[in-house]
Amino acid sequence: MAGSLPLVVFSMLDAKIISQPGTLLGNDEITTTLQKGLGGKFKNQRVLVLIPDHTRSLPLPFLFCALVDVLRNTKQLDFMVALGTHPPLSEDSLNKLVGLTQDERTSEFKHVGLLNHAWDTPSALTSLGIIEQDEIKEIAGERWHSSLPNEVDIRINKAVLEYDHILILGPTFPHEVVGFSGGAKYLFPGISGAEMINATHWLGALAGVVGTIGVKDTPIREMIHAAASRLQTPLTLVALTVEGKGLGGLFIGNHVEVWGEAAELSAERHIQWTEKPFQRVLSCAPSMYDELWTGAKAMYKLEPAVALDGEVVIYAPHLDVVSHVHGKYIYEVGYHILPYFLNDWDRFNHIPLGVLAHSTHLRGSGVMENGIEKANVRVTLASKLPKEDCERLNLGYMNPEKIKIEEWENREDEGVLYVPKAGEILYRLKS
Repeated sequence: MAGSLPLVVFSMLDAKIISQPGTLLGNDEITTTLQKGLGGKFKNQRVLVLIPDHTRSLPLPFLFCALVDVLRNTKQLDFMVALGTHPPLSEDSLNKLVGLTQDERTSEFKHVGLLNHAWDTPSALTSLGIIEQDEIKEIAGERWHSSLPNEVDIRINKAVLEYDHILILGPTFPHEVVGFSGGAKYLFPGISGAEMINATHWLGALAGVVGTIGVKDTPIREMIHAAASRLQTPLTLVALTVEGKGLGGLFIGNHVEVWGEAAELSAERHIQWTEKPFQRVLSCAPSMYDELWTGAKAMYKLEPAVALDGEVVIYAPHLDVVSHVHGKYIYEVGYHILPYFLNDWDRFNHIPLGVLAHSTHLRGSGVMENGIEKANVRVTLASKLPKEDCERLNLGYMNPEKIKIEEWENREDEGVLYVPKAGEILYRLKS
């Protein structure tokens, strides 16, 4: 339901608008807020807008057109997909992402650039400086471990130095690595080099999903903001609180303050609190997660609400790839809890830290007892990946064709939870 007396404030932020709980913002309210927050501010400037790829939920086609209209008096307007290490999008996929036909791309929108980030192309990157070991230790605090890099080169897509202003447009959700997504995360790791990607993700792994996800102030967010402070190009954030297919909140202004407000609203609207832990969960990964690298969110968002020795079944009957980019390494190491890697570090220190972070984030928390790995939660994969692959990856296997949704529905009183669209709403115990 759109509308219904939204709260509108124009104070320290350039603009913000929040819908009443249970309602969504109307299109007119969104465009008015964009106009008040951004209209006329970038006349004759070169502006780069950072946007998410297809693995994030937001009404991007509508927002793309609205922003192009609001920023019509810019000298140059380009959009770059903050891919991190996700695969680059084809021309057709770029058009689809922002809702354009090829004819529209070459006519009405021919003045607007659509770009991919290239994290592993050295010529596409530049350095903003170094985060030295002393600063890393200070940021990490009690989470510091010798497996973290001694220093981090803050490499970023050099395009950020070629524009007069950077806009970030993206949603904020509870996030397994950084606490809450969005904001300067679209710089690091969104359009950064491997060094920042690996360092932030591994620091997140050392903190653990349960101790990080849905937490606003984390050492990982501090590291991201420390890196972002080295960027001299002016930066404005357009932060979104996405609910279903619409928006419940829109915030525009300084990226630190704006992200903070978006995170607070996300905490109100994206966390489902439960009285008791669940024994079994059928966590359905939507089709936008087209590899386990992103489909693993179906585990991240549920682990905090699962009982010890409970089970999360990641139901993804469409999924047939572990990772297009990192699959080789993941098949080499499999999925394991953090102590498994730390207790035998010399064996694994050649693996990119971002890959090890993904591995332990999916496998969840746990302990090593007498050299035996004991995860707190059993993770079972129901996808197109065969049983042999699941065994190699240290995951349980379930034939997706044998899963009957009706056997999982409406059984919360029995400790069984069915999540029809997993990956964005965080489930946590009240205790």
